[in-house]
Amino acid sequence: MKVILLQEIKGQGGEGDVVEVKRGYAVNFLFPQKLAIEASKGNLKQLELRKHNIAKREAERLDGADKIQAALADRILVIPARVGEEGHLFGSVTAQQIADKLNEELKLNIERKKIDLHAPIKTAGEHSVTVTIYRDIKTTLVINVVDESEVAAKAAEESVQAEESVQAEESVQAEASVQAEESASSAEAIEETEEVNDQVKQIIEDTAETMANVANKLVQAVENLEDSEDDPEALADATAQVFRGAEEIVVAAAVEAIEKVIDEDNQE
Repeated sequence: MKVILLQEIKGQGGEGDVVEVKRGYAVNFLFPQKLAIEASKGNLKQLELRKHNIAKREAERLDGADKIQAALADRILVIPARVGEEGHLFGSVTAQQIADKLNEELKLNIERKKIDLHAPIKTAGEHSVTVTIYRDIKTTLVINVVDESEVAAKAAEESVQAEESVQAEESVQAEASVQAEESASSAEAIEETEEVNDQVKQIIEDTAETMANVANKLVQAVENLEDSEDDPEALADATAQVFRGAEEIVVAAAVEAIEKVIDEDNQE
């Protein structure tokens, strides 16, 4: 009888194909598994309406199969196994092991029945298997069977190296943190030194201003002395006035500068 396939069936066809099969095969297997429907007039009419969508899905499947084929090209899949003397395995590598490893590494969904071993794999080393990706799209995959103890040793070594790498990175980060703290402390010390320098500079400027005032007072006093040369008593008073004025100015300036520094220290 004629049926319409709802998905790919090996040796029969793909989705949307109308094929001739035995009635018992259709009734007892294809129909219960929803792999096909009867090719009635109504179903064939529905098929015509669905052909565009079927063709679109088929194009997507073919494109995906091409990508998988490219991903498997020239790839060597490593399969760990128990290896005895002269490279003979304790048991054999199965299609299911290959499918599981392949799907794990490449995030695929290749079934065990899609992998043809050609012959039982019972020795370590490289072997070629055929992977059917989709319909007639196939590729040859090389698998390398290695001693699982070697794989475990390599994994342990890589784990140690990874741990050492993490420790080295943490050490570098810690050193960078210390350097950053030292740089911050140095910057703070420089800032404090600059503040002290500014204070000293201000004191020097204030002192210079005070000395200038003293100089002006002395000049005025000298003029007064010159005016008082003929009067000894006036001359003595003028001289005393000069010294008192100078003393008051210097003492006031010194006190002001000291109080300023004390105030700034208290604020800190």
